[in-house]
Amino acid sequence: MAVSAPAEPSRTATPVPRRQRPTFAPGSTLASLWRPIALIVVLCIAWWAVTKAELVAPYILPSPADTWNVARENAAYLADHTWVTTWETIIGFAIAAVIGELVAVAMVYSPSVEKTLYPLILFAQVIPKIAIAPLFIVWLGFGPTPKILVAVLMAFFPIAISGLAGLRSVDPEILELTSTMGASRLKTFAKVRFPASLPQLMSGLKVAATLAVTGAVVGEFVGSNEGLGYVILQANGNVDTAMLFAALIIMSGLGIALFAVIEIAEKLLIPWHSSRRATSSTIPGA
Repeated sequence: MAVSAPAEPSRTATPVPRRQRPTFAPGSTLASLWRPIALIVVLCIAWWAVTKAELVAPYILPSPADTWNVARENAAYLADHTWVTTWETIIGFAIAAVIGELVAVAMVYSPSVEKTLYPLILFAQVIPKIAIAPLFIVWLGFGPTPKILVAVLMAFFPIAISGLAGLRSVDPEILELTSTMGASRLKTFAKVRFPASLPQLMSGLKVAATLAVTGAVVGEFVGSNEGLGYVILQANGNVDTAMLFAALIIMSGLGIALFAVIEIAEKLLIPWHSSRRATSSTIPGA
């Protein structure tokens, strides 16, 4: 009597979920901001408590209410000077971004250019910008050009270095594959090198954005009759710490705003990197 083999269990094909392209979600971004917002609230409460208890003289540390009243009463004055610093920062940052990326491309494609420029870039970086800003005033006058130039110098280094590191991060085997398939250098750069360098380049741009604000204000310290640096100098000379704090807070807000713009641009340009970073942050030990 023949024994029939047991029937194999039916195998049903499990549909593979389609991988969706990550998109920028403002809601999740805002939800991730509650921690820094909570920290700012705590610091403001501590600031108010210290001034309310009169632990520090008002001319050293003004109260949040005094700072707010000064900012509100001089809103138009502060807005005009903030606008000057803002466009000086944006122009300087944009110039630094273009020049920094071009220099990074030149260095990654030409070892002789890298050996020539890299030591000079390092030398220029270690020189304090506040020390060379007066030279720009002497050479270029008291207009906006010296401030923009200082902002360029402050923002150039992180962009060039991060751009160079990003362009070098491409797997050499991928470059060999594109070469064997007949892709030109320009096409390889546009399709492989530049997209692969964007994560590191964006990191450099975020650092450079905050440094560009500092550079513009440093230029205004040296010689200017407008801008937040001028406001800070005037407030310091008049021992008006409330106005000084208001200008410092606005300057910090300007840097944070530029940082946030680049953060949003990063999530739109390379959503795969942003989603992977968010996923790794939720994995213990990642």
